[in-house]
Amino acid sequence: MNISGTKSDAYDFKKARLGIIGGSGLYKIENLENIVEFSLTTPYGKPSNKFLIGNLFGLEIVFLARHGENHTLNPSEIPYKANIWAMRFLNVRWLISASAVGSLKETIKPCDIVIPDQFIDRTHQRPLTFFNNGIVAHISMANPFCEILSQILSKEIEKLLTKGKQMHIGGTYLAMEGPAFSTRAESNLYKDWDCSIIGMTNHTEARLAKEAEIAYSSISMVTDYDCWNQNCENVSVEMVIENLQENANFAKSIISAVAKSMSSLRPTSSFHNALKDALVTPKEHVPDQTKSKIELFTNKYWN
Repeated sequence: MNISGTKSDAYDFKKARLGIIGGSGLYKIENLENIVEFSLTTPYGKPSNKFLIGNLFGLEIVFLARHGENHTLNPSEIPYKANIWAMRFLNVRWLISASAVGSLKETIKPCDIVIPDQFIDRTHQRPLTFFNNGIVAHISMANPFCEILSQILSKEIEKLLTKGKQMHIGGTYLAMEGPAFSTRAESNLYKDWDCSIIGMTNHTEARLAKEAEIAYSSISMVTDYDCWNQNCENVSVEMVIENLQENANFAKSIISAVAKSMSSLRPTSSFHNALKDALVTPKEHVPDQTKSKIELFTNKYWN
């Protein structure tokens, strides 16, 4: 594992941090102070982009642009394992995903914010676990989002809401493969399943984050009605980009508010011990090569 960057030799990697993964439209956070930039090579390859670590209201923030700073990675090409492993290596214990989604409900309007609490996975070619190649762990995904972190998000977002913008607490995020948008038949099917929103990235991150014992939650920012709503214009890149710009600015305000709140309150979460009863394979039967990759997560149970 290689690491390089400004002041990297003197940096304290043991300090617990808040991680932010910025999705479409959110490629940086301007108000970070004392920024340090890191490039990492993990056991799972290179992450999406360089990591930015900075101070915000006394809390250290780790920021990563999910699709790369120039949006060069489509949802299926994102190196999810490398991203999450690196976040854990940088001692991120709380991870917030900011991402663009489509709405599957009339009451959830473009530019609204959703804090989902469930997933349905319709992806086909994603890395879904760190625990393979000689080790088995059965993580519980009954509650895929950290309720404590979601509550903090909801509380801070409520204070920032302006006229015409709503927050929706709870709802099911339908994760599709992408990068193409849904067919109308698919969109109507997911709507009939009572899904609230549709996106392409969060489910994969959430599963891996829980295996890495990182508390994970999502700021899902609505850009469109997908294509089920024939009373509205079909989803297009132009429509998405226009709403992305508004959502990205709001997301930056949310991140600042959450950082200020968490600077004095560092919540513990059941996610921080998610592997406690999940590991099945005895340590002595795990191949050395596999063991070296996942010991970042498992050492506290094996030592």
